[in-house]
Amino acid sequence: MRKAKVKIEGMTCASCASHIEKELLKLPGAKKVAVNPIIGNAFGEFDDSVSEENFKKSVDKAGYDFVSVDFSESISSSVKEEKVKRVPIEPGKVDETEIKLRKARNLFVPAIILEGVVMLLMVIHYMVIPIPFYNVFIAVLGFPIVFIFGGPTHRASWKAIRHGRANMDVLISVGSIPPYLMGLAVFILPAASFIEMATTIVSFHLLGRFLEVKAKGKASQAIKKLLELGAKTAKILIDGEEKEVPIEEVKKGDIMIIRPGEKIPTDGIIMHGQTSIDESMATGESMPVKKKEGDAVIGSTINQNGLLKVEATKVGKDTFLSQVIKMVEECQGSKVPIQEFADRITAYMVPAIIITALTTFISWIVFPEFFMSIITWGEPFLPWITTDLGTATLAVFAGVAVLVISCPCALGLGTPTALMVGSGLGAENGVLIRNGEAIQTMKDVHTIVLDKTGTITKGKPEVTDLVANNGFEEKEILYFAASVEHGSEHPLAQAIMAEAKLKGMELGTVSDFTAITGKGIQGKVDRRGILVGNKKLMEDFKIDFSALIKDMGNLEDEAKTAMLVAIDDKSAGIIAVADTLKEDSMAAIKELESMGISTVMLTGDNKRTGNAIGKKVGIGRVVAEVLPVDKVAEIKRLQAEVGIVAMVGDGINDAPALKQSNVGIAIGTGTDIAIESSDITLIKGDLSSVIVAVKLSRATFRKIKQNYFWAWFYNGVAIPLAAIGLLHAMIGVGAMAMSSVNVIWNSLRLKKANIKPVHYTDLK
Repeated sequence: MRKAKVKIEGMTCASCASHIEKELLKLPGAKKVAVNPIIGNAFGEFDDSVSEENFKKSVDKAGYDFVSVDFSESISSSVKEEKVKRVPIEPGKVDETEIKLRKARNLFVPAIILEGVVMLLMVIHYMVIPIPFYNVFIAVLGFPIVFIFGGPTHRASWKAIRHGRANMDVLISVGSIPPYLMGLAVFILPAASFIEMATTIVSFHLLGRFLEVKAKGKASQAIKKLLELGAKTAKILIDGEEKEVPIEEVKKGDIMIIRPGEKIPTDGIIMHGQTSIDESMATGESMPVKKKEGDAVIGSTINQNGLLKVEATKVGKDTFLSQVIKMVEECQGSKVPIQEFADRITAYMVPAIIITALTTFISWIVFPEFFMSIITWGEPFLPWITTDLGTATLAVFAGVAVLVISCPCALGLGTPTALMVGSGLGAENGVLIRNGEAIQTMKDVHTIVLDKTGTITKGKPEVTDLVANNGFEEKEILYFAASVEHGSEHPLAQAIMAEAKLKGMELGTVSDFTAITGKGIQGKVDRRGILVGNKKLMEDFKIDFSALIKDMGNLEDEAKTAMLVAIDDKSAGIIAVADTLKEDSMAAIKELESMGISTVMLTGDNKRTGNAIGKKVGIGRVVAEVLPVDKVAEIKRLQAEVGIVAMVGDGINDAPALKQSNVGIAIGTGTDIAIESSDITLIKGDLSSVIVAVKLSRATFRKIKQNYFWAWFYNGVAIPLAAIGLLHAMIGVGAMAMSSVNVIWNSLRLKKANIKPVHYTDLK
């Protein structure tokens, strides 16, 4: 199996997307196929035997134009991965949205100018003075509106009919071509002209299409903005000389030179120099981050104030920015469960509308008195109603009004537009949503399970306390302990050495070093005997540490690892090391609880340590001493107990639990496998981003529900009014166009949603 993104042209509404989806689902192994009519892409998973030609045939069979297919990563390791080069949009280059907008403008502007002339002549002819040869003028002016500028719409509708389906274009064609042709009957029969109605329908449709394309372009800006972030060139060292090359030519291992104010071309490690880097494009954090030798940097972030030499570690599709683009694309190409219901209705809506229009026409012919009584009542206050027209004319008006007023487009656009804007907003704030289903599920999460190490805590032990004894000084204890620990790879030893380095200490040389399993270490520094370890080590060497027992107990109650230090057979003091809390953990957990979300900490640590951390950060429930293999069982137990559960983790051992939870949330600083197993990725790696994810989910789903409400409300009110003759087709087609635009603009308002966490000072 492998994933594919298919580029398709010719889609005009959700009905089109539904037909394409059905055809693609017939391909071998096809699953999770979703078509986004806004950006013109289809996303799905297919058998690796499915070729580009297979996709072309399926799209052609559906009646649309196949453009290209990109195969991203393989799902099975047996499939050879096909690399896709993403070329950033060059400055000044016209993009796809601009081309579509220009085409829509070139159809709409001349049509609306001619329509203005038609409207002016109609007002003069019917309200001021009869115009000689009026019908001839109207027929001549109307022809280019209906058949030339409306030509693309009619071609699309003919293609749809040929393939045995009906879409929005079919409604416009049926609502404009027959009225125009019927209007020509005035030259040979005493009949009413319908040409004005036909021209208005096409003109308003083209205006709506132009506004829709413009609004869609704004909704799909997230990917475009991400593409534009990428650096275009890089300065690399070749044989000791600096050379500027296109970004596509940078290889892993190249040494890049980055000056202050320049973008970092691609992901890498700082080999020389220190600086502050603006990482706001990745994390949404406005404050620059200090970086030094050995630190990782993200491509496309901005070096602020230092000359850097950076070794490229990831290039092309493996870079952070490419992965972000991939995740946003996947989210925008996925479906929210609520959308599936709307899609099923949309698939049957156009045929139902045509049947309703025919039924309306027949009903007017069969029961004219009933409908005449209604429009006679409305004539005094609705200026477009004219009761002195013949029954047949009124029946045509009502039938055409039903055709052009009904709008399945607004229903079809309700979810994808909100999802596109929401995923883009999330990416700007360091929250990457991998699939649309997470948007709907996250808002209903009752309990969030948090891994401890690397999620609530930094995952990196630090020296927190120094306790001196027997006349020794704190700096003396740290010096000897760090010197004897020098060279050890143990995390606790690393923490002690890091503290000594932070204080600027020059460490001594260790000799006679011995590691005593399960107890500690022994050695000599500056000819003095040093012991660092637990109580058992001190007891073995008959060191009296009774004066430190109370301090040790207090430190251990605070979830700290207390190591005893002895110098020359005397108890010298304690060095306490702990995996410290992330700066925002307490505030984030407090805000989650205030939002009505219960928190649970899941950890493999002992109960004493787990409870101490839980109490400190304010977590309501701690489940300790859980082995990695048992985490899935704990998630299942919680799901059975409380319902919908989200899990936040960062390690390999969290991956199965992330998959089991209803929404898996991976800390972006964690392992790749944890990120791949998640539904949402937090780039910044702090708990405050969980709050952003929850607020984003709630805001996005609120927009989806609003969009569906207004789409249903419009159709629910407009169709009955059109059927009984109280709503003119000319007004209806304008309202129809605006209903789709309204849905898109409503989704765009999501950009203003406040999804930031409350600052910790406001929670005190």
